[in-house]
Amino acid sequence: MRPPRQLGVLLGILLTVALRAQTALPQEQARWIEPGQAATIPAELQFDDSLGRLGVVNASGPVDTKGHPFFEPLGVNGRACVTCHQPAYAMTISAAAIRDRWNATHGKDPIFAAVDGSNCPDLAQNHESSHSLLINRGLIRLAIPWPPASEAHRPQFSIEVVSDPTGCNTSPTYGLHSVHPAVSVFRRPRMAANLKYVTNPTPQFALKLGGLADVDPETGKPVGMNFMADAREPTLRSQARNAGLQHGETRGPLSDDQVRRIVDFESQIYVAQIADRNAGNLAEAGGPAALGPRAMEQHKPGVLGDNDYDPVFQLFDVWKHPATESAQAEFRASVARGNNIFMFRQFWLRDATHINSIGLGNPLKRTCATCHNAQMTGQDLAAGWVDLGTTNYPTWTEPPLYSESRELPVFKITCDKDAPPHPYLGRVIYTSDPGRALISGRCVDVGSIVMQQFRGLAARAPYFSNGSMKSLRELVDYYDRRFDMKMTELEKQDLVNFLGVL
Repeated sequence: MRPPRQLGVLLGILLTVALRAQTALPQEQARWIEPGQAATIPAELQFDDSLGRLGVVNASGPVDTKGHPFFEPLGVNGRACVTCHQPAYAMTISAAAIRDRWNATHGKDPIFAAVDGSNCPDLAQNHESSHSLLINRGLIRLAIPWPPASEAHRPQFSIEVVSDPTGCNTSPTYGLHSVHPAVSVFRRPRMAANLKYVTNPTPQFALKLGGLADVDPETGKPVGMNFMADAREPTLRSQARNAGLQHGETRGPLSDDQVRRIVDFESQIYVAQIADRNAGNLAEAGGPAALGPRAMEQHKPGVLGDNDYDPVFQLFDVWKHPATESAQAEFRASVARGNNIFMFRQFWLRDATHINSIGLGNPLKRTCATCHNAQMTGQDLAAGWVDLGTTNYPTWTEPPLYSESRELPVFKITCDKDAPPHPYLGRVIYTSDPGRALISGRCVDVGSIVMQQFRGLAARAPYFSNGSMKSLRELVDYYDRRFDMKMTELEKQDLVNFLGVL
């Protein structure tokens, strides 16, 4: 018999209270931090999300936002770094949060600034449709200068605009043939958290480059090339400087002190799911060692996860065989199975540039952890750009090539005759985002995007760099189709449950 509605509501309230009690709920904080808002952000925070609660740790202790360059508007559009890197959403944003901001501010929040918070700056900015990619997918417009300024990255291909739903790539002011030629692509902001793992230095030789890694211009040391979707910035310092100019529209460069304080803040903040409505407290003593934000703070970066001795997200053996029968124990066992699927469930990886194309074989029988191998984050420990197929036809996540329902632009890439072609798509490629190729100029890099972290997923939907997957189930289904994994319904649900507690 279905319980009365009132009983269901009561049970939901009791579950929320129990979760909060289990995780010793620290100080509450506003879900959306506005630029210039004076507040003290405590050392530990928790925020409700779609699956439970997100945990946030400031390793250096409480942070005063007043006068802090991460939280203060520094440019003409009223934005601060926090505008797109909100603690409640795992130091990025979610599409649901953006819609709430549109409704609450009638589109006046600084995140909707015309420069990149709209589909194109020359649209009528008071219309929701002009900001549809940000509102529906959480995407920010990036205007990448074309061709690259560096002679070392002379393009090996030409670009044509096939379809331009936003109008920006054919705009006489902002487009590919404007006075300042640029290619507009639309991407999710990356997490500004757990960065000791993401910026971990790489070996001097980068396998995906087939040559030396980029270097920190200030120190000359090789850099990880792993914290932006196209690896265009070598360090957090250079990223902060350019973000201020491009996204914040500052009147001049940030000062060295402002850059230092921004990077110092970003480098000490850690996020991860801390409670799950089905699994309970994820950070309890004796539980899986990789769960919760304190684990992110305390673990060593730069560790290659392996299938035998040091798994990517450690072991979940403590949850595999529960001592008692309960709904919580059953769910925890599902999470443990999901971790096993991630680590050990083999399938044929095929036609993925920078995986199959670097001498490992095509097809290659491996597991999810083969590529998502960086311990604690699930990124690639090496420079992580890969053409998974999300942005390149025919495996992309978008509607058919000439569909009138398209939201993202389509570009035709034609590789030079004397340049190495894309290893699986040849010399003519249709793509919604050329990815790393816009920076490197290499045909082989078309569609390659740097892998993202697997932390705080429940707080920051949608997924992939183009925001095309609205849920973790859609994400898992894409991989299942892309690589013909033939997962059962139980396997898919176990994997979704595992990803949800990270």
